[in-house]
Amino acid sequence: MSKTPMFIGLLVFLMFTSCGTKKEEKHEEAKFLVTSPIKKDTSITKDYVSQIHSIRHIEVRALERGYLKNISVDEGQTVKKGQAMFQIMPNVYQADLEKAAAEAKVAEIELKNTQLLADGKVVSENELSMAKANFDKANAEVSLAKTHLGFTLIKAPFEGIMNHLHVREGSLLDEGELLTTLSDNSKMWVYFNVPESEYLDYIMSKDKGAKKAVSLLMANNKVFNQEGIVETIEADFNNQTGNIAFRATFDNPDGILRHGETGSILMKVPFKDVLIIPQKSTFEVLDKKYVFVVDKDNIVRQRLIHVAAEMQHLFVVDKGLSENDKIILDGIRMVKDQQKVAIEFVEPNSVIANLALYAE
Repeated sequence: MSKTPMFIGLLVFLMFTSCGTKKEEKHEEAKFLVTSPIKKDTSITKDYVSQIHSIRHIEVRALERGYLKNISVDEGQTVKKGQAMFQIMPNVYQADLEKAAAEAKVAEIELKNTQLLADGKVVSENELSMAKANFDKANAEVSLAKTHLGFTLIKAPFEGIMNHLHVREGSLLDEGELLTTLSDNSKMWVYFNVPESEYLDYIMSKDKGAKKAVSLLMANNKVFNQEGIVETIEADFNNQTGNIAFRATFDNPDGILRHGETGSILMKVPFKDVLIIPQKSTFEVLDKKYVFVVDKDNIVRQRLIHVAAEMQHLFVVDKGLSENDKIILDGIRMVKDQQKVAIEFVEPNSVIANLALYAE
């Protein structure tokens, strides 16, 4: 008889313990962190593949036909303006100059004699005019011969770096034959292509007349140590790509940049009064971005958004959300559309400042 009350008491204790456990499990229902979009001014950095060109890059060609007598410079050498680079065999052109000078001397003597005869009324004024014309013609031949002789010595038109030699000493050159190229790298022109939509945003902005500062990311993934300025936009769009070329100018005091290099232009694009949300609060369906919005009854609603720009950990949203919306920040893979959830609100500023802490 004494065992029966003890058994009943144990059974009652287990029933109460079981009920308490169920209540605790219900009480510990999971809460989802939610936040709101934050409106603020910001900027993003866009990068564009670019081609780097010297501000002056020319072909050096032979102006006369003849044998290449001497090369005074070497590949990769920096040359000064007016420095001798190539000497074409000058013998023939020197002889032409001497011949022209002699003929000019004869014409000068004939002019003096005719002048004396004209003063004595022995010859007519027409003969004197003819002698003057012959003298002028002879002087012109001298100038022409000097010019041809000067073309045999090819000098640097500006200070720059000489490129690959296309000829060697002793080569027989034709008029116009390519000898080398010369690059002025004191400043560099960097060309980059901008899509039509971004071009329109740029050209229609209030500060379109201001000089736009840009940076250059070089091929070694380091930023060039000089800031560039966007100075011009080409006239026509490329119909195949839908892009238009911008040109930025960079000073190159240390000669780091060379003609033909590649890199990426980094341009800051400002955004005013835009909504910003964490990237981790979004998900994709068929290349479209969505968020889970929690309504006043704590019901989850899937909503399509449009992302205008992307930053590290953040999206700039221009369609689909307002400042007052509450979006699920954490655990978006654990909820479904139309589901009722318990939430815990986190201030947007706190979320932005501590994104790494909220990483899944």
